[in-house]
Amino acid sequence: MSEFLSDYGLFLAKSVTIVIAILVVVIGIIAASARSRKDPKHGDILVEHYNDELEEMKEILEESILDKDELKAIHKAEKQKAKEEKKERKKNPPKEEERSKRIFVLDFDGDIKASEVEPFRQEISAVLMMAEEKDEVVIRLESPGGMVHEYGLASSQIERIKRKQIPLTICVDRVAASGGYMMACLADKLLAAPFAIVGSIGVIAQLPNFHRLLKKNDIDYEVLTAGEYKRTLTMFGENTDKGREKFVEELEETHQLFKNFVHEYREQVDIDKVSTGEIWFGKQALEINLIDELVTSDQYLMDASEEADIFIIRYEEKKTLQDKLSDLAVKSSDKVLLRWWTRLTQPKTWSQ
Repeated sequence: MSEFLSDYGLFLAKSVTIVIAILVVVIGIIAASARSRKDPKHGDILVEHYNDELEEMKEILEESILDKDELKAIHKAEKQKAKEEKKERKKNPPKEEERSKRIFVLDFDGDIKASEVEPFRQEISAVLMMAEEKDEVVIRLESPGGMVHEYGLASSQIERIKRKQIPLTICVDRVAASGGYMMACLADKLLAAPFAIVGSIGVIAQLPNFHRLLKKNDIDYEVLTAGEYKRTLTMFGENTDKGREKFVEELEETHQLFKNFVHEYREQVDIDKVSTGEIWFGKQALEINLIDELVTSDQYLMDASEEADIFIIRYEEKKTLQDKLSDLAVKSSDKVLLRWWTRLTQPKTWSQ
């Protein structure tokens, strides 16, 4: 037992030393970070050429599956094709304005607060500086919906693309419901996978009320407001029928705004039929005009790559030294805890 206590004490001392060392480094880097905050650059735009990725995957498969003779035949055919294309370009030089169509691909993975709207707006700004009317923007959208004002802002970002008259395609592989569909309905062409979930054109609000519990325990709770409807419902005060009626009225008004918004961009939809708050799978959504076509984003982009140059655009926020240090501290503490737990739980024979 004494050996165990000795080993444990030694290990604990080492762990404390490591933690102190990490804290010293943290303080130093925080100070350095404070001095570097004048840097106006907050992130970087990253660009991936989708066509190159597809070609690379194809080459890897060919080299792994085909024998030498088959590979040789493929390479010979490719060289011949390139030679013929070069000859054709010499004979009929393309005009400067005759470039390939460009497709810019953006991703939006939404949560209840539409948190990705910040990088999303940067990506759209970058694309709008390059894209022309002959190009196309494709948004791969995933969102179950969330706060009205947050998704209203996300939808407004997409409207910037439409105002530039750049063709807009939105692809839904899994879900675009409620606020997610508010964004999706802006598409010139709205695509969805067969079992993707779309719709939920409705508004919901819910909150608990603890008034009776507080009253039972003789706890008073006061809400002071200026304005008759400054606060309609409360979690801790006593809710009134008048307050509930006003709250429901506000929900109905929000719902009507939502319905009008969807109808404005998808006139082919029977808005009264689809605005019940229900959801539909892709195949059902196609029948009631909530979407335009059943296809996954992968297939759509693969087909489009035969005629267009496809670029995946991502905005990556620049991490400060403080952020990097925070990540390092978390990883280091995880390692310390893992070592401590391993020493305590690993089998060992103790001397009597």
